[in-house]
Amino acid sequence: MFGIWGHEKAAEITYYGLHALQHRGQEGAGIVISNGKTLQIHKDAGLLNDVFDRSHFQKLLGRAAVGNIHYVTNGNGGTENIQPHLFHSQTGSMALAHIGNIMNRGQLRGQLEAEGSIFQSETDTELLAHLMKRNGQQIDEQSITNALQQLVGAYAFVILTEEKMYVALDPHGIRPLSIGKLHDAFVVSSETCAFDIIGATYEREVRPGELLIISREGIKSTRFALREQRRLCAMEYVYFSRPDSDLNEVNVHAARKRMGIELAKEAPVEADVVTGVPDSSISAAIGYAEQCGLPYEMGLIKNRYVGRTFIQPTQELREQGVKMKLSPVRGIVEGKRVVMIDDSIIRGTTSMRIVRMLKEAGAKEVHVRIASPPAKNPCFYGIDMSTKEELIAANRSVEEIADLIGADSLAFLSPEGMEEAIVEQTSLNQGVCQACFTGKYPVKMKDK
Repeated sequence: MFGIWGHEKAAEITYYGLHALQHRGQEGAGIVISNGKTLQIHKDAGLLNDVFDRSHFQKLLGRAAVGNIHYVTNGNGGTENIQPHLFHSQTGSMALAHIGNIMNRGQLRGQLEAEGSIFQSETDTELLAHLMKRNGQQIDEQSITNALQQLVGAYAFVILTEEKMYVALDPHGIRPLSIGKLHDAFVVSSETCAFDIIGATYEREVRPGELLIISREGIKSTRFALREQRRLCAMEYVYFSRPDSDLNEVNVHAARKRMGIELAKEAPVEADVVTGVPDSSISAAIGYAEQCGLPYEMGLIKNRYVGRTFIQPTQELREQGVKMKLSPVRGIVEGKRVVMIDDSIIRGTTSMRIVRMLKEAGAKEVHVRIASPPAKNPCFYGIDMSTKEELIAANRSVEEIADLIGADSLAFLSPEGMEEAIVEQTSLNQGVCQACFTGKYPVKMKDK
């Protein structure tokens, strides 16, 4: 998710910002632009480069924009669910982009439908729009605050009208969201790596429970909820975010490297070489190798033209993606005892395939080390792990998983080791959500 306010090339900059965030979703993309009087939209299914070409930016003219990369969760596939959503009414228009998951969506949607609301999509984004416009309210600070106070879950929103941009983050700060400056323009992004690509400077994180109002008068900060203990999603550090992003003042690459160091302390093994599964595991592999005094080598090569397999919408596509995206380097692994570092095991598809490939390439032994704890619990906060049945670690021991994926040994990083690697100081502003690993949910389930 990316937004900009106050720049004459708002649509083009949003495109480049979204390009930096393409790793967060592959199913669709969209941009809404405001020229101060009207809002215009272009969105479609596919990668960003497939959705936009030069001709679109000749029509998307304005000084404010919001864009989104679509990541399918909770069955919200389909073109109608691609964000941003654009809504028109007699009192004005608004565009909404959102990441996360509203846990009480069923209850709220039922109430709204009983009052006459008609929904056009399955997204939580549209839910907020109906709550804001309830009883014909204007889209302003008060109506947005009232709507946000009814939500239970993990969410980050960017709301664009003809005259203002609103930015909000849930009270626990489970999803990442930062704000920056590009000359006199304000920019907001799910990750700070988008600031770097457009030449913007990082200002700060959006605070949990905070509502920002950006307009010609500048930026105003208010609160729609009391700030809770920060619980930024640990999977952002493990897998989702780019290594050059900073989340909650912690660099992702540095955190992953420390995860590898902690993993080496907890689970060393006699081996000849360490390799990481590209790309998100490389940082942890470097840390593991340094701590153990083993050489780090590029034992696996990634095909750069294949997307991320974990975020493919179906298991069949994930399996096909694994076959296409990785190749072993025989000259590195042949005859060697290999430590294969991966960031996580979710469904087991990738790990099983990679172990087999390494052994087919001549590896004498393959010892798998995972730079996160076993994922045993579903995520209700916007990551595509909604049921226990799909999680390989939910009902299996470490030994059973090792046997299933064909590894000579298997070990995971402990939850304590992960927190040690990520959280630099214990405070209200620091802390991670490890619910998928520990079962301790910071926001209790109200409605599935």
